[in-house]
Amino acid sequence: MKKILFLTGTRADFGKIKSLISIVDENPYFEACVFVTGMHLQKEYGYTLIEIERCNFKNVYTFENHTHETTMDLTLAKTIEGLSNYCKSSNPDMIVVHGDRLETLAGAIVGSLNNILVAHIEGGELSGTVDELIRHSVSKLSHIHFVSNEEAAKRLVQMGEIKESIYTIGSPDIDIMFSDNLPDLETVKKYYEINFEDFAIVLFHPVTTEASDMKLYTKNFVSALLEDTHNYIVIFPNNDLGSQYIIDAYQKLKENPRFRIIPSLRFEYFLTLLKNSQFIIGNSSAGIREAPYYGIPIINIGSRQKNRAVNADIVNVDYTKESISGALNRIDSHNMQTIISNFGSGNSTQLFFKAIQNRDLWEINHQKQFRDS
Repeated sequence: MKKILFLTGTRADFGKIKSLISIVDENPYFEACVFVTGMHLQKEYGYTLIEIERCNFKNVYTFENHTHETTMDLTLAKTIEGLSNYCKSSNPDMIVVHGDRLETLAGAIVGSLNNILVAHIEGGELSGTVDELIRHSVSKLSHIHFVSNEEAAKRLVQMGEIKESIYTIGSPDIDIMFSDNLPDLETVKKYYEINFEDFAIVLFHPVTTEASDMKLYTKNFVSALLEDTHNYIVIFPNNDLGSQYIIDAYQKLKENPRFRIIPSLRFEYFLTLLKNSQFIIGNSSAGIREAPYYGIPIINIGSRQKNRAVNADIVNVDYTKESISGALNRIDSHNMQTIISNFGSGNSTQLFFKAIQNRDLWEINHQKQFRDS
């Protein structure tokens, strides 16, 4: 039996790996463990540990990794310490990490330095800002790569990764997007007390490399939203440096009936709202990954997704109020183009499970070597 440890620190990464955890947890030849940390344990962000507990996974371990200081390096250090201690007691054969978060980097460091196989989901992609540095660092610390498309696979080969370690499976969230298990819109509206018929979605995250400017950026953004006429479902940002500026600015929206502010959404519920929205505005990867698949217009603000929006039909604007307001005035008449987004065919879970059943995967050399392409 192989023990696979999945690490999750945010509502977003859990939504993407949930199906992978489930298929491992249900198979008698594998044992799944879930290490839960980060935003999941913060009440101001919805305490999304509750959503994980509802899945009834057999082995769930929680660890509070946030310090009173909000610097990323201290959070990283604490996460490494907590995960290292857990791995010493649980002895996993593999650690699965996703994307470009601090928790992801912690998992890759702990695994690579303790002779544990590290599998990275969605490596080789372009994130922008400091996230891209983290993503590529994780790839270099990982032994196995589950990538979304051939472009990502080629980048990993450019980085010296061996082709035999790269498995192109698509993005796991695409599986969920087109599954038959999404709740209907009325169920979601009732659950989150959303009272308006038509709506757009706001998802605006801090940019850590521009943290000192986030207060001004958010002020401009909120001013533009208040002068607009659309109804909005406003979702709290992630917990990176600068997030408090955004949360504080959203207080101006609380008493306005055009806004419904929600700390966090279940991933499946979020997808239902996105699928039925007029557009999404902000700087979330949801506007780059999920929205194009549903044909939803996107207003992307600033630099956070720079270089990532390749195939999506996106209205890009800067952080000024005038630029954001201009896009809002035009968005209802925006003609969506035919979009080709290459993030898989909805069978990522099956491809992942097929890969981990392959004996060759488990025999990949723990001592990595750089391969000249």
